[in-house]
Amino acid sequence: MDNLIYKSTRGHGDPVSASKAIIRGIAEDGGLFVPSFIPKIDFNVKEFSKLNYKELAYTVMSKFFTDFTEEELKSCIDKAYDDKFDTEEIAPVKKIGDDFFLELHHGPTLAFKDVALSILPHLLKTAVKKQGIDKEVLILTATSGDTGKAALEGFNNVEGTKIIVFYPEVGVSIVQELQMTTHAGDNTFVVAIKGNFDDAQKAVKEIFTDNKIRKQLAEKGFMFSSANSINIGRLIPQVVYYFSAYLDLYKKGEINEGDKINVVVPTGNFGDILAGYFAKSMGLPIDKLICASNKNKVLSDFINTGKYDRNREFYVTNSPSMDILVSSNLERLLYFISGENPEKISALMEALSTKGEYTIDKDMKDKLKDFYAGYASETETCDVITELYKTHKEAIDTHTAVAYSVYKKYTADTKDTTKTVILSTASPFKFPKAVMSSIDKKYDGVNEFELIKELSKIANYTIPQGIKDIDTKPQVHNTVCDKKDIKNVVLDFLKIK
Repeated sequence: MDNLIYKSTRGHGDPVSASKAIIRGIAEDGGLFVPSFIPKIDFNVKEFSKLNYKELAYTVMSKFFTDFTEEELKSCIDKAYDDKFDTEEIAPVKKIGDDFFLELHHGPTLAFKDVALSILPHLLKTAVKKQGIDKEVLILTATSGDTGKAALEGFNNVEGTKIIVFYPEVGVSIVQELQMTTHAGDNTFVVAIKGNFDDAQKAVKEIFTDNKIRKQLAEKGFMFSSANSINIGRLIPQVVYYFSAYLDLYKKGEINEGDKINVVVPTGNFGDILAGYFAKSMGLPIDKLICASNKNKVLSDFINTGKYDRNREFYVTNSPSMDILVSSNLERLLYFISGENPEKISALMEALSTKGEYTIDKDMKDKLKDFYAGYASETETCDVITELYKTHKEAIDTHTAVAYSVYKKYTADTKDTTKTVILSTASPFKFPKAVMSSIDKKYDGVNEFELIKELSKIANYTIPQGIKDIDTKPQVHNTVCDKKDIKNVVLDFLKIK
């Protein structure tokens, strides 16, 4: 096997092994780590269909994490994909009417982030041991809603780590907020910031590349890493469920060997759909990668025009995990469609930082042909929730609804009949207010925790353990800070002056 290594999208610094890239999280020049090549996989669908999720995960991830031994990687996978998921399949495909939904919300925090954040702590701990590092690892994470609790759950009381999660004070759902603020762990800290997700993400990235702070931490026995999808250890595990979804359709007789599928991904930070791009590049028969945006449609505008422009109004929507105007993982896609040109990427990122916008050239724009992009308004999001419940007595969350709405627009525009998998990225129980008011206006104004119980009744769903009685749990975290004070919060948490 070729030894795959990782380098920065912006070209500075020496290439590193997978374990070093996982530990660092972000490259020293502010770029993101990318593999030196995207490995191909000999996708024999008949043979792959015999694999369970853990075996499939090893087959895919071992192509990227080449400095992990088989024993090390399989140990990480075994610890990640266990009974913390409430389905044996980990990521089952559910057919509703004629449509297929990849359910990624069966983990402990009811969101797709669980699939990757269940394994990242084990990958990180193994990587630290491999590299002989004796420092405590500080995980810094910005969240628009779901990453926060999933990261807290994954790193909870993991030896040799501490984790701080920053989330926007306004914008997350009450369930998302309580999942974070009621989290009790000896090594965990949660902070609301007066700003939006982009503010939190920008501040965290600046801390990572602040040599003064890095030196301060090193002197006290700490080092930084990240649980966001800027960490390659977060991104690669997400590639697996695209293979899993394809195999599910094949085993159920919905597709034949070699048939192509489309995938629809609701995305704000571009990590989840980038994982689909990696799966396609590896050899999975994916035709269109359909990028679904909400009202903050910076990504769909970019894919359709070639111009990325964050100089626009920021909206707080009913799909808050997608309320993002600076999509970090897009930088990785830009790197590959630029012909792996770090100078070009550096120039684009500098333009984004200084002017808030950039435009890619025609050659790069032509390489976006794998993608289709659209967006759903608040009303359209609610409408498809209403329709699906009335027609099939099934409830979907608002982010899944964004994807479903964009998919319906895609089929109307293109008349494409290719079998399509819609990524269902969160449980409807995480957003009961928006879901239930879409199902019936009589639920407007009803307490969210009463709505959780009502949703369970009308859709015949069991209330997931992760949010059961969450409103009665004590709130452990109540710190609020201004975005400009994030660095001080980090130093105070570590008791560093």
